[in-house]
Amino acid sequence: MSHRIPPSVQHQLGFYVYLYVDPRDDSVFYIGKGKGGRVLSHLKDRSESEKVERIAELTKLGIEPRIEILRYGLTQDEAFHVEAAAIELLGIDALTNRVQGHSFDLKRRARLEDLTQELDAKEVEIIHPSILINISQMYRYGMTAIELYDATRKSWVVGPRRNGVQFAMAIYRGIIREVYEIAAWLPAGSTMTVFGTTSNVAESEPQSAPEESQRFEFVGRVADERIRRRYVGRSVRNYFAIGSQNPIKYAP
Repeated sequence: MSHRIPPSVQHQLGFYVYLYVDPRDDSVFYIGKGKGGRVLSHLKDRSESEKVERIAELTKLGIEPRIEILRYGLTQDEAFHVEAAAIELLGIDALTNRVQGHSFDLKRRARLEDLTQELDAKEVEIIHPSILINISQMYRYGMTAIELYDATRKSWVVGPRRNGVQFAMAIYRGIIREVYEIAAWLPAGSTMTVFGTTSNVAESEPQSAPEESQRFEFVGRVADERIRRRYVGRSVRNYFAIGSQNPIKYAP
């Protein structure tokens, strides 16, 4: 395999999405996007990752991964979406990718009936003191009421402002999935859940390995029907900045 892409070819490729394939069984084990020589950079990667381990395993056997271009001549945004769609189709568990993809939660795979409801959802103005919690990493269609409650309530890096809110709203794809009336905030991991006591990976502000003492979870109950009728199923996309990685938003 040539470990060099001529400049003229790089120019014609533009942004592209590529695959690393294990030639022993033709299985795709990594999906990426990029431009220029990005596709070859993994062959020189010496970091600790499952992807690097797979390439090293093949190298020891005297073989190289087969590199394929899935789509090329794309804009950067198109490459983001193609990458995310390919990862979701194959499943993150079948790959060595660490994350789902840049555009994973923007226009991801969904049942038509669910997508219709989401795209047709009307925006709502939040008038009650609330904390909006984006649970995109935990949410799945068809989850039980208690699973949704646990996914929403724990555990987050939140400051003193948490004590001034009355309701917590579970947000997925910009839609309010449920509203809870908060009874109290407690240190993370201090209450039992159907998921155990493991903390959510998302945080309210960028930090590296925050102390558990910085994390909190709430306990409460589903809000009364008057509150639910106003909010559940309504859109709050206007409350979250495009591209924001922060799962926490206070309102109003």
